[in-house]
Amino acid sequence: MSALRNLKPKNVFTYFDEICSIPHGSGNTKQISDYCAAFACSHGLRCRQEPCGNVIIWKDASPGCEDAPTVMLQGHMDMVAVRTDDCSMDLEKEGIRPVVTADGQWICAEGTSLGGDDGIAIACALAILADDTLRHPPLEAVFTVDEEIGLLGASALDASDLRSQILLNMDSEDDGIFLTSCAGGATVECLLPVFREEKRGILYEWRVSGLRGGHSGTEIHLERANANLLFGRFLAEAGEKAEFSVCDVSGGEKDNAIPNQCRAMLLAPSTEAAALEGAVSEFRDTVCAEYAAVEPDLEVTLKKIRDISETSDIRDQNDKTLSDDPSELVNIQGQDSSFKANSVTAMVFADEGQHHLTALLEHLPSGIQRWMPEIPGMVRTSLNMGVLRMRDDAVSMTFSVRSASHTEKKWLIRRIRDLTELIGARCVVSGAYPAWEYRSDSRIQRVMAETWEEITGEKPVLTGIHAGVECGILSEKLPGIDCISYGPQMEDIHTVREKLNIASVERNYELTVRVLERLTK
Repeated sequence: MSALRNLKPKNVFTYFDEICSIPHGSGNTKQISDYCAAFACSHGLRCRQEPCGNVIIWKDASPGCEDAPTVMLQGHMDMVAVRTDDCSMDLEKEGIRPVVTADGQWICAEGTSLGGDDGIAIACALAILADDTLRHPPLEAVFTVDEEIGLLGASALDASDLRSQILLNMDSEDDGIFLTSCAGGATVECLLPVFREEKRGILYEWRVSGLRGGHSGTEIHLERANANLLFGRFLAEAGEKAEFSVCDVSGGEKDNAIPNQCRAMLLAPSTEAAALEGAVSEFRDTVCAEYAAVEPDLEVTLKKIRDISETSDIRDQNDKTLSDDPSELVNIQGQDSSFKANSVTAMVFADEGQHHLTALLEHLPSGIQRWMPEIPGMVRTSLNMGVLRMRDDAVSMTFSVRSASHTEKKWLIRRIRDLTELIGARCVVSGAYPAWEYRSDSRIQRVMAETWEEITGEKPVLTGIHAGVECGILSEKLPGIDCISYGPQMEDIHTVREKLNIASVERNYELTVRVLERLTK
């Protein structure tokens, strides 16, 4: 039996353990959607499963509570599924392996992210739906898909049969901090066409690694290094000291995660090898010194793969002229591309394409653009280049853009588009979602704050967040709905260091149960 099933509240951790066993990364949510729908069926609850995978489950009010306002219990089913470099798990097919830390206070996962964001919300909601001893208003549980890649499930949700007046969004990660507003956002992909040409030289693997990464909304203010932008800086600075060409590049995994690694395949003439190696060493010393306080584990490496000045070749893996003898191939795996080497020349970016890539990585806006003047320490507008990769014959640079201001978001997207198009590339904007605005007359804020103080003896913090939560979209679909977002303590979400505090889960579950009871009065 899993160690999680001995934890309290037992029903919550039993469901969380079952959720962990199901692969449910963004874009891979059919199994978890089917699981939630099957739960409703097995408990005799009315359910609707949408074509995109969203699941809505209804539960009638407790006897005598029929006139209470309908409450929505809401969370998302997908997780940011990432793993360590040495983890062999296939997160498309295998579930997460949760473990309790040695001190008994936290849950983490073996070699992967945990998915407490937002699996624990689904587990809490299922526990409430399954418990017929609780006193509660009419309930609508709304479980959405693909929140982590642009709130896609919430955007696709059919709300025509929903009647909720109060929304409990359980998708926050700070114990005792309740969110009352959030930024809007969008995903912007810049596509730079690149032509290739054949060259000879020494093939290298360049890599930046060891960065802390993190959530591009909640941790953007920490000014951590962005691996993709470091590659752009390297191209600009090293390009002045050595001649080399880019064969391939791959950095980051998710647009809403600050990229903690970037890898590129470079080709340098044999006469430039020493200059390139010296440029890398100088660059390493520079950025390690600059980021010493926030990125103590930053590493920049250059590894010689092989000399193809005379005897080898890099081509696309579909090139029929490549040798079938595995001993003759150098197989270099990128995020979306694969190269094999075995003969005379290498296919590299033409000079113009490499120059344009360098210019975009140097000059596209990034990081914090404006702070919130009304709330000291709160970011108002920012963006993060989360993914840098090859996509067919183009380099793709994908940004997560966030702002509490609709007009500032539009202006920032325009700046990206204008610069990108000026250089001959193009932009695709998707996944736009609205901001959730603060409501001064909120009943649920008052009830939550009073109940939290009863449980803990402490006043909670009510604040906004520079990240997207589904309250913005849901409040747009259900005008007048009174929203709050909260959840148990989690650290390092969206990374392999993610962990979930056990005692905090129990506190927040008790909070939810008590609030539901108070809303019946």
